Amino acid sequence: MKSVIGLVLAGLLALPVQAAVKDSSTAGFTIENAQDVPASVRDTWDALVDDVGQWWPADHTWWGDASNLSIKARAGGCFCERNGAQQARHMTVAFVDPGRTLRLVGGLGPLQGMGLDGVLEFRLAANGKGGTRITMWYRAGGYTPDDLSKFAPLVDQVMAAQLGGLAKLLRDRAKPISEEP
Repeated sequence: MKSVIGLVLAGLLALPVQAAVKDSSTAGFTIENAQDVPASVRDTWDALVDDVGQWWPADHTWWGDASNLSIKARAGGCFCERNGAQQARHMTVAFVDPGRTLRLVGGLGPLQGMGLDGVLEFRLAANGKGGTRITMWYRAGGYTPDDLSKFAPLVDQVMAAQLGGLAKLLRDRAKPISEEP
């Protein structure tokens, strides 16, 4: 995997700026991003869980191929990546309320290698416009000699890109509204 510095630089150059860092300190941070999509809560849930390889950015996988990702949506299930004999557990599923909440625990990407831990939560709710509001919340922290508040803006950008991938998949799948004659 790329070095932490390489990931930081690549992330800063490739992703749009997002302002969803809720809080940060030297010991950790909380990030929250949300998007509305023109899909039912059920379709959104199915895409979140069953199609992670279609929306998670390939450049944020260990072996560069998002199709190797899977989520087992059950307590103790794995958000895993398998590339032949190479395997990685990105996170462990801690809580499942189908169609509402998926909570995973663990450190993502370079945070895992730094010995840090986190909670990633997807919350789904009907948005009153025939679609779904997806809220992606991530809190990470733990001991490190590094100042984690400096990582928060970059992690926010990466998380926004991941949520953006899910939203794009769902928007691309949306049926166009036909015009009445």
